[in-house]
Amino acid sequence: MIPSILGLMAITTASVVDGMFVGQFVSAEGLAAINLLIPYLSLLFGLALMIAIGGAVRAGHYLGEGNHSAASGLMGLCLLAITIIALAFMSMSLLAGTHILRFLGTPDSLLPLIQPYFRIISAVLVLQTLTMVLYYFIRLDGGQRLATTALTIGALANILLDALLIIVFEMGLLGAAFATAVSQTVQLIILSGFFLRKHRRLQLQFPWAQWRQLIKVAFNGLSELANEISAGVVILVLNLILVKQLGVEGVAAFAVVNYLIFVSLMLYYGIADALHLLASQNHGAGQFLRIQGFVRTALTMVLIVSACITAMLLIWPEKVSGMFISDASEDALQLSAAYISLVWPLFVINGINVTLAIYLTAMQQPVPSMLIALSRGLVLPVSLLLSLSALLPQPLFLVALPIAEWLTFILASLLFWQYRPLHRRWQKTKNAA
Repeated sequence: MIPSILGLMAITTASVVDGMFVGQFVSAEGLAAINLLIPYLSLLFGLALMIAIGGAVRAGHYLGEGNHSAASGLMGLCLLAITIIALAFMSMSLLAGTHILRFLGTPDSLLPLIQPYFRIISAVLVLQTLTMVLYYFIRLDGGQRLATTALTIGALANILLDALLIIVFEMGLLGAAFATAVSQTVQLIILSGFFLRKHRRLQLQFPWAQWRQLIKVAFNGLSELANEISAGVVILVLNLILVKQLGVEGVAAFAVVNYLIFVSLMLYYGIADALHLLASQNHGAGQFLRIQGFVRTALTMVLIVSACITAMLLIWPEKVSGMFISDASEDALQLSAAYISLVWPLFVINGINVTLAIYLTAMQQPVPSMLIALSRGLVLPVSLLLSLSALLPQPLFLVALPIAEWLTFILASLLFWQYRPLHRRWQKTKNAA
């Protein structure tokens, strides 16, 4: 579990430092520009996570059964699928970039700033999504140390290049884009060293006749796709409301909250992904008592992280905002602190919801998992945001986000109770096997 957490913490650190460099040394407008791209990026990342987690869970089940060939073929198909999808997104971004940016709510004043950055990032996404899928399969085959090393070195490279290109050479958003491109290339090269190992269970195979397995992979990873798409839709709705009510400054201020949510989710995913890796293999082997222990450990760690984040936001909201927004943007700084004071309750419980959703995915229960994902990430927040933004003055409507998270917690608890380890449903599954 520790290597998984460290790996995703490395990703988190690099992304957060990106935001800090842009907010402090470029402008609040630059921070807003990056935030406006999140809904589009979430769609592609959601597809990558759907393939990565859905494929790794299914491959883990095969490995638990001792069927190494089926697991290897599934890895090859997943890598091929995400490459094709990412290339399609890159082509669409390069051909219709301006239309996409306008759909995302980008004001005309930000188009000259964001377009060069968007073109470079669109190409980098091919490497980034391929790295993401490969990372999950390498961890599945006992390569946690290699995977963590790759992400850590890539994150450090990204931070150093951010400092060099943004501060020293004053390249602005282009500097951030080039730093991301180099760091992603480094990560992919290091991860590719996995295929030079002699003792590994997963081989690079492309069983073309078995492409239909991707349908099952996609179905099993639907909750992860729903999580990312839902987050993108929520941010899109928020951006449109904020641009209309407060302009670019409002979007820049909320970017801080977005980074905080991202940090918390990456930490929770580090814990939950380790859980799904362990639970999926033990599910294939019928070890339900061990699954129960893994669930308890994961939930305990999530609660500890949640308590630390919540305490930080309650004690130092202004200092947290000041990490991303310079003193020169005083209005955005004050708005950001106000946003934090409204949304902090969601950090108490969002990790539990994420963990329970991924647990259900590992138990090959994609529909209940997707219900949690859709509830916390789309249906409840969007409906509450739209209704409360019409009833409450800004920025009070942002209480919609914690309310949605807590309502989802009730649903997630009920579904976990129904599909908990050693429940009669699992006993029937075990007996049938």
